[in-house]
Amino acid sequence: MMMRRKGLSTYFAMLAVSALLFSCSAKKNFVKVNGANFTVNNKPYYFVGANFWYGAYLGADTDYGNRERLVRELNQLQKLGVKNLRIVAASEESDFKVPLTPPFQYKNGTYNEKLLQGLDFLLSEMKKRDMHAVLMLNNYWDWTGGMQQYVSWTTGERVYDPANVKTDTWDQAMKHSATFYTNEKAQALYRKYINMIINRKNIYTNKIYKNDPTVMTWQLANEPRPSTAGDPVESMKIFSKWVDDVAGYIHSLAPNQLVSTGGEGSQGNLNKLDYALQSQSSKHIDYMTFHMWPKNWGWYKADQPEMMESALAKTKKYIDEHVDLAVKLNKPTVVEEFGFVRDNEKFAAESPTVARDKYYRFILELLKKSADEGKPLAGMNFWAWGGEGRGQEKDFMWKMGNTSYTGDPYGEAQGLNSVFNTDKTTLDILAEYAHDLEKK
Repeated sequence: MMMRRKGLSTYFAMLAVSALLFSCSAKKNFVKVNGANFTVNNKPYYFVGANFWYGAYLGADTDYGNRERLVRELNQLQKLGVKNLRIVAASEESDFKVPLTPPFQYKNGTYNEKLLQGLDFLLSEMKKRDMHAVLMLNNYWDWTGGMQQYVSWTTGERVYDPANVKTDTWDQAMKHSATFYTNEKAQALYRKYINMIINRKNIYTNKIYKNDPTVMTWQLANEPRPSTAGDPVESMKIFSKWVDDVAGYIHSLAPNQLVSTGGEGSQGNLNKLDYALQSQSSKHIDYMTFHMWPKNWGWYKADQPEMMESALAKTKKYIDEHVDLAVKLNKPTVVEEFGFVRDNEKFAAESPTVARDKYYRFILELLKKSADEGKPLAGMNFWAWGGEGRGQEKDFMWKMGNTSYTGDPYGEAQGLNSVFNTDKTTLDILAEYAHDLEKK
C-alpha cells in the first residue's frame, strides 16, 4: 500500500512538473512588464519602432492590398532593427469626407473578413521576423471612422467632419467623439469587436490572437482624450473610468498581453500633467504612452529653421516630464508617435531631410540614455513608415482609389511625415540606435 502511494505521488508530481513546463512554454516570448521596464523571456526589452498603421491593408489579398510590397518592407525594417510596429486593427464604415476604406467593421454589424485575413498575414510575417505588434482598437480622430462613427451609428446623429470647413469645426468633432465614453450602445458594439478580434484564430499560424506573443499590446484607441465640454474634473473622472473599465475587460480576455491607452500625454489630457498621470494610472494599464508633434504644437516651422533649438529644448522638457510620471507610477513609457516634416515641408521622396535627421538623432539619443541608465523610457515609434509608398497626385493629397499607402492619414499630404524606403540618412540613424538597443 505504501509503495502504491509512493507511485501515485511520483505520478502526480510528474504531472505538476509537466503542467508547469507547459505553462512556462505558453508564456514564452510575450513582452512583460517588470516594474518600470519591459522584458522578453526575462531579458530587458528596448526598441526603436515604427507606426505602420496600414500593415493589414497591405496584407489583404485584394485589389487594395500588396503582399509582395509588405514582405519587402518587413524585410527592410527587420534589417534596420525596427521590429516594433503600431498597427490599425479596427476601422469603421465612415460617413466622413476622406474615409479610410474599406473598413474592418461595417455599419450593419458585419466584419471585413478579407481585411482581417490581411491582419492575419501581417502578424504571421511579423512572427517570422521576431517582431512585436501594438494593435489599435479605436480612434478618437475621424480618419478611421472611430468614436464619432460609433456615436452616429447608435444615436442617428450626424458626424461632425472638419473636412467640411464651412459647417463643422474641430471643437465640435472632438466634443462629439468624447460622448462615446458614456454611450452604452456604442460601448457594447466596441466590446463586441474587441472580443471578436482577441479571440480570432489566425488562418496562417492557427494561433488565437490572445495566445500569440507577436501581439505585444492591445491599445484602447489612437489618442483618446477626455471631453473639453463642461467641468474638467468630471470629464477626467468619466474618461479615467472608461480607460479602467475597458482595459480591465481586455485583460480578462487576454491576460498574457499588455494594454495601453494610446494617449498623447498632457497635450491630450486638457494640457495638465496631473491629468495625464490620472488617465494612465489604472492597474489595468501596463505602461504609459505619450506623443511628440513639434510642428502641430507650434514648436517648429519648416520655413523658420532657427526655431530648431527651441523645439529641441521643448521636446526634452516634454519627455522629461512624462518620464517623471512613469517613475511615479513605476511603469515603462513609450513615445509611440513622433513625427517631423521634411526640409521646407516638402512631400516628395527626393526632398532633403536634414532638419528631420537632426530631430530624430536628438530624440533617439534620449532613448539610448534612458536604456543605459535603466530608466522607464523604453521605446519610440516614429510616425510613420512610408516605405515604397508615394503620393500619387500633383498636390500630394489622397484621392479615392489611391492605394500607395505612405503612412500619412488621408486628410494630410501624402509624404508629410513619411519615412520612405529611400531616405538613406534617416534610415541609417534609425538602424544605428535600433541595433544599439538590441544589444542591451
